[in-house]
Amino acid sequence: MPSQDLLNLVRSGGLAMAVILGCGFVALVVSVERTLALWGVLAAARDLGDTVARHLFRGEVVEGRAACERSRTAAADIFLAGFARLGRAPFDHVAAAVERERQAVGLRLRSHLWMLGTVGAVAPFVGLFGTIVGIMRAFHQIYSTGQGGFAVVAEGISEALVTTAGGIVAAVLAVVLYNYFQSRVQRMLVELKLVSDEFLEVLAERQFAAVPAAAPVPAPALAAAPAAEKE
Repeated sequence: MPSQDLLNLVRSGGLAMAVILGCGFVALVVSVERTLALWGVLAAARDLGDTVARHLFRGEVVEGRAACERSRTAAADIFLAGFARLGRAPFDHVAAAVERERQAVGLRLRSHLWMLGTVGAVAPFVGLFGTIVGIMRAFHQIYSTGQGGFAVVAEGISEALVTTAGGIVAAVLAVVLYNYFQSRVQRMLVELKLVSDEFLEVLAERQFAAVPAAAPVPAPALAAAPAAEKE
């Protein structure tokens, strides 16, 4: 279809078509923004998790925290929340801080996705509104001219059909993108849960290893006790 014919077709949709095009533009902007924001999150989280785990297994807590501070990934914020309370609070408080930060990261990963859901829900109704307006215009033309026929109702019917099709297309695209990003974010949250659990397990092991064992009773004292009884 030539671009001029397409432009005329869009114009025939009236105000409702303008709203639908605006919804489509919002969905496109949000999709690009979320694609860039979520790009490489999983790989960066795995790499940082492996790096921090290696440092902690070696007892290099300072180096592990420094690696998180240098990183700009979502996992770094989770690890830093644990490092900030390590040694200053009971371990269950450290685990709670890590979980809170993980949930906050999940909220940031899902940001703006509500716009896609809104477009997917609203666009069909905007198209339906345009359909009703187009049919009303067609009947108004019949009433004004006192005549029937395709030439009289063509403008109104064209607006009704264009807005209906535009609303459906915008809604389908928005719903598909919404479901895609939701599933992608859900997978990221599972991965972040795994790396944060591994981080807490390593911290727990190091904390358990740092607890001094009970001092054993000296062997000479035990040997001296029977000798005292004989005397």
